[in-house]
Amino acid sequence: MSRIGKLPITVPAGITIAMDGSVCVVKGPKGEVRQEITGGITISQEDGIATVNRPDDSKQSKALHGLYRSIIRNMVVGTSEGHKVTQELVGVGYKVTNQGNVVDFTLGYSHRIMLRLPEEVKVTTEMVKGKSPSITMECADKQLLGQCAAKIRSFRSPEPYKGKGIRFRGEVLRKKAGKTAAG
Repeated sequence: MSRIGKLPITVPAGITIAMDGSVCVVKGPKGEVRQEITGGITISQEDGIATVNRPDDSKQSKALHGLYRSIIRNMVVGTSEGHKVTQELVGVGYKVTNQGNVVDFTLGYSHRIMLRLPEEVKVTTEMVKGKSPSITMECADKQLLGQCAAKIRSFRSPEPYKGKGIRFRGEVLRKKAGKTAAG
């Protein structure tokens, strides 16, 4: 059996897991998340513990077993506690502001970049003197949150020489040595 797939999922009070055909719906205080379940994978629930079951021991079923268990656990955590990502803008003159879910970036290009985030994502920006500007996003759907964070990072990926760019808070970059003068 899959090591990840066989682990039970603890369902906190106030969270409901329901199957609507082949779609798993998890509802909680932070919102509702949906995921289509394929490959004959089923979910059984009793006494606040959900388990993911597979139909057979084929290679495909084993792979989907662990995958869907991880996805459903992320859905449960997201609807009960929520997921949060913080990114920092490291560079001279880099700025970020938001008006609702529209985020405005100044990243050293000749133009500003405006990005409209989905309504499910709650965004806050912070510009404190002496610190790098930061953007914090919260959402119940971990996949959607990761997509938004990756899109923002793609505007100005961190470069290895000076370390300028958009990075996740706490991320450690490997720096490269620049050119040295011939001697």
